[in-house]
Amino acid sequence: MDEQQAISAFSALAQAHRLRIVRALVEAGPDGLAAGALAAAGGISSSNLSFHLKELEHAGLVRSRRASRSIIYSACLTALSGLVAFLMQDCCQGHPEVCAPAAAALAACCTSKESKLDA
Repeated sequence: MDEQQAISAFSALAQAHRLRIVRALVEAGPDGLAAGALAAAGGISSSNLSFHLKELEHAGLVRSRRASRSIIYSACLTALSGLVAFLMQDCCQGHPEVCAPAAAALAACCTSKESKLDA
């Protein structure tokens, strides 16, 4: 991810509804959510949802696909991972303990999700 892509992504995420939408889609995983469920999860009307989704799609953070009569939205996890990597690039400057808390938070998140899937 380059600087301009990061700026676009952060700009899209710098709004409460859009941040809630992305978090809901990350939680939903690769299956994504239908527009109606996403509006309810984001606490916004369907008419406002399309505006916010357009901004997120333009930033490359969300993608959509048609499933029968529904449109399913999912987070572009590659782009979100790239955004985190962009932020953390060169973070420790030879001192890995600086990055350890962020790495531990990500590891704990992934471990807890895997545990839920195994249950």
